[in-house]
Amino acid sequence: MFKDFKNELFSHDDININYVIGGQGPPLLLLHGYPQTHVMWHKVAPILAKRFTVVVSDLRGYGDSSKPETTADHSPYSKRSMAIDQVALMESLGFSTFYVAGHDRGGRVAHRIVLDHPYVIKKLAVLDIAPTYAMYKTADMEFAEAYYHWFFLIQPYDLPERMISSDPEYFLKKKFGQWGRDSGAFTEAALAEYLRCLTPETIHASCEDYRASATIDIIHDQLDIEQGNKIQCPFLALYGSKGFIGQKYNMIREWEKWALKVSSVALPCGHYLAEEAPLETAETLMQFFEK
Repeated sequence: MFKDFKNELFSHDDININYVIGGQGPPLLLLHGYPQTHVMWHKVAPILAKRFTVVVSDLRGYGDSSKPETTADHSPYSKRSMAIDQVALMESLGFSTFYVAGHDRGGRVAHRIVLDHPYVIKKLAVLDIAPTYAMYKTADMEFAEAYYHWFFLIQPYDLPERMISSDPEYFLKKKFGQWGRDSGAFTEAALAEYLRCLTPETIHASCEDYRASATIDIIHDQLDIEQGNKIQCPFLALYGSKGFIGQKYNMIREWEKWALKVSSVALPCGHYLAEEAPLETAETLMQFFEK
């Protein structure tokens, strides 16, 4: 699925991060969302590889990356811990600075990277997310109905784990159908890969990812707010005009609370931009990173 890319495994602090790398030019890290893996970028990465050295990784807890034991405060799955993985990966490849684009959960990890490692990221693009802090703090019935999984997955172990594990394929396809607007956007190969990786270990790890977002990640965000810590690099909020996020939130207004140089672009698709509108997504990212 990633022709001319190499598949590698990076290890640090007992964590393995699975990734593919290809192309040439300035380094660009691509991060995936839920309930997917790095494979979600398979239509976009080869296009970007014509201009960039593209690194596409599995976040910890997902795909073929490690699923470490959790703790009571969920810190092994905090966005801070996930961010450290990705910065260490890029440093191991010789990239002290780089561009980053993150979709969904990957966008939240990227958000934490630029706050914790501000001199590492040259430009940041997030795909179809509003800030986690804002989404939880302003939650209403409309948000709860559309994003019920945010409240389902954070329930104490092992309620969501048992329910999802009873029929992972049903859950996976239900989520894609709910958030996507093009049922033909997902290739059979990609769907098979997502299902292969939706193991009991991944299901538990992904629940921990969401539990962390509702607890320790909110604490980290609150500290940034109190300290006036803002994203300094150019920031792009890219979203699907047919999806919930773009219709619910004013992307410029929400992200200007977190970043100093914000722009936004809407594409004619749902939540899964890289698979529903791959050419438009690739072109928009190239224009932003090369500008």
